[in-house]
Parts: sequence; C-alpha cells; structure tokens
Amino acid sequence: MSNPVDLTITEALAAMRAGSLSCSDYVEAHIDRSECCAELNAYVSHDWNALRDAAKAVDESGRAGEGLSGVPLVLKDNIDTRTLTTSAGTGALNDHIAGRNAPVADALFSNGALLGAKGNMHELAFGITSNNAVTGPARNPYNAKMIPGGSSGGVATAVSARMMPGGIGTDTGASVRLPAALCGIVGFRPTVGRYRGDGIVPISHTRDTAGPITRNVQDARLLDAAMRNQKPAETIADLRGLRIGIPRPHFYDNLDPGVATVADRTIEELGKAGVALIEVDIPDIAALNDAVGFPVALYEFKVDLAKYLADHGLTYTLEDIYQGIGSADVKAVFGSQLGDDAIPETVYRQVMDVARPQLRRAYADCFAQYDVPAILFPTAPLAARPIGDDETVELNGERVPTFPTFIRNTDPASNAAIPGISLPAGITADRLPVGMELDGPEGSDDTLLAIAQAVETVIGFNAAPEF
Repeated sequence: MSNPVDLTITEALAAMRAGSLSCSDYVEAHIDRSECCAELNAYVSHDWNALRDAAKAVDESGRAGEGLSGVPLVLKDNIDTRTLTTSAGTGALNDHIAGRNAPVADALFSNGALLGAKGNMHELAFGITSNNAVTGPARNPYNAKMIPGGSSGGVATAVSARMMPGGIGTDTGASVRLPAALCGIVGFRPTVGRYRGDGIVPISHTRDTAGPITRNVQDARLLDAAMRNQKPAETIADLRGLRIGIPRPHFYDNLDPGVATVADRTIEELGKAGVALIEVDIPDIAALNDAVGFPVALYEFKVDLAKYLADHGLTYTLEDIYQGIGSADVKAVFGSQLGDDAIPETVYRQVMDVARPQLRRAYADCFAQYDVPAILFPTAPLAARPIGDDETVELNGERVPTFPTFIRNTDPASNAAIPGISLPAGITADRLPVGMELDGPEGSDDTLLAIAQAVETVIGFNAAPEF
C-alpha cells in the first residue's frame, strides 16, 4: 500500500474494514506527516499520545472502518472540545478548555471519528488570511509564503497537506469555502441550521455555520451525514441536460487571469459533458449584499460572544477579549463596536426586516426564474496572495482591499443563508489552486452535494502540494 495519508477518508475506511490498514498505522502516518509539515503552522494544539491511545482502542474494538471509526479529524479552534483548548486563536481564551464538546463535534465522535488536532485560524474568525499575530500565520501548503485563506486556514492547510484526512471549519462569509479554494480542496457551507451551532465561539447566529473541509465531495458527504446523525447519501446527479446557471455579472468581473482561465475551462468541460449552461443574473447583488453583511455580523457578535462566555461560565468581559487580541485588523474591527460607532439596534432591525429579505428573495427569484438548481462561479476572483498583505493585495495590476476582494463572491450566499460548495478546479501558472463554487437554493443541500460530486468528476482535479 502507498502512504496511508494519500487515501481519502472513504478509501481509508474501506481499507480498515478489509483489514489491510489498521487505525494505528493510519493515525501514525498522519502524525508523521504533521510533524514533517510543522512549519506550515496548521495546528493550535494536539496530543499525539492521546490520539495514539484512541487509535489503539479502535483497533482493539474491532470496529475500525465502521461509520467514521478510526478517522482523525482537525477541528477549527473555535469548536468546543473537552480534551484540547478552544481558544478561537485569541489571547484571552488561550487556556480555555470547554466542559463539553460542541454538538457537531459530539456527532462526529459518536460516529467514531477521532480528535486529531485543533486548527489554526484567523483570530476570533474575524478575517480571511489566517495571519494571526497570537498563534502565528497558517501557511499555504502549495507555497508557504502565501496565505491559505481564512478564517479556517489551519484546517484547510492540514487537509491539503495530508496532515489530516479531513476537518471541520466554520463559515460566516467565506471561511470554509475560501481556504478550501486557495488550498486546492473541497469546502462545503450548508444551509444555516443544518447543523447545531451551539458550542462554537460565534460571530453571528444568522450567518455562522460549521462545514466540512475534505479532499473530495464524497468525504464531505460522509462528514455532513455524521454531523446530522444520518446515513450518507450515495446519489450522484446526472449531468446530461442538467441546468446550471452562470452569473457573469458581479461573479465573473475583474478576475485574475489564472482564475479566469480555470473558470473558462470548467465551463467548457461541463458543456462537453452535457450540462445546459444558462446565463443568469441576480440584479443589484453587490448593493443588496453590502446592505446586509457588516451590520448583521457586527451587531450580533457582541450579543452572541457575550452569551457564549456566560454559557461557559467564563468571567471575561468583551473588553477583556479585546485586550487579548493581538492581530491589528481584528482589534480594529472588534474595538469599533465597543464605543460610539457600534451598529445600533435600529439599523440591525431594518437590515433583518427589510434588506436581508430582499437579498434572500433575489436569490430565490434567480433559481426560480431561470429554472436552475445551482449556479457556478469562481470561489474568489484571485488565488492566494502573500502572507502580510492584510490590508491590500494585487489584482490585475492594482492594489485592492484584501478582505472585501477575497469574499466578493462568497459573501452574498452567506447572508442569504443558502448552501455553497467550493471545488478544486485548477492550478495557476504560479502553481496556486483555484476553486469553483456551486450555490443552490435554501435547503437544497443534498441536491447540491449530488451535483457537486458529478461536477467533480468532470473537473478531474488531481494536483497536490509537493513535499
């Protein structure tokens, strides 16, 4: 057998059931890879001896390969676990160990998954680079000088580098799909509410959701099913005659040439496979989204974070959290909401009662008007950029704002609470991955995953980081 780290979760489970791979050997291979790739700074914490003991227990139980039994996972460091810290990558919570697992973590562990490590992240999930001044920057395994994306950057780094076979991130505006795209793997953001959201250090209950980060769609479906205590679906969509929308206005504007090349090739290959590619438009999508995004997140984080602290018996105030922030970009955003510039409740209510319903209606109308179950577009208009480009990045010869540029295509669906999945679709001339995203109507997660698994076969992405 080749190195076990090269197996997908699905393949590893089959090998364990067949008796050709032990859980201990599988775990040890990932520990070895993790140690070899330690410079990528993918993890905030781990306990290799505890993981080895857990793997030995799985082997002795005779249940290796059943459900997720024997599969180590990396969980973002804002997801509660009882045995490793949940710091959200920030100073004040550095030693915080939750008294109970988050429900999404419990569901995975109940299905047999093992806690492999906690993933590095953008501090408090308030950003998209994973350049964290407290924990150090997570690094892109395709080029360690580049960002892996964020805020679930450590999880994406670990999965892409084969340090762990899969993981769970969280996504408020991009934070599962963007790092997946920049690291050449799959990131699935479900309809908000598909999984329980408690036990996760929050930004916004309206926008936050956990989501699987894996190397293929089939593995994402395994983790998705486990988090819902369901059996994984096996249906794959028939691409012949399938209608997929191509929203060129906004989503295809001002693309990096490498991203544009991958997008054009993806569309061409889908057309050859029999997909009916429908030109669609979501009128005024940028303006609709701008009216929703920041007012909701910035108002809700104060309420939701204070509740999280209280629920966990922590005596920290929001001011204490603020004082422990090390990243300048995060401190500026967080601090802006502790004074007179904070989003007032009247503005928040207007957004929730008027602006957000308008955005959600615009998406629903698009799917209905054009009769498409999914739309397809580049996950981000550019590939990974250098660590340290926190304020601006280069795009087509200009310096543009880092945060809004990277989330331009992902954020609208987040605010509309609809599902989206980023698929690895190609590599630029600089050997940096490019992702293509599929979004579907609210609640269409199973259909979207079935479409994504079919689209994945057409894309045929087989690149991997070089070590």
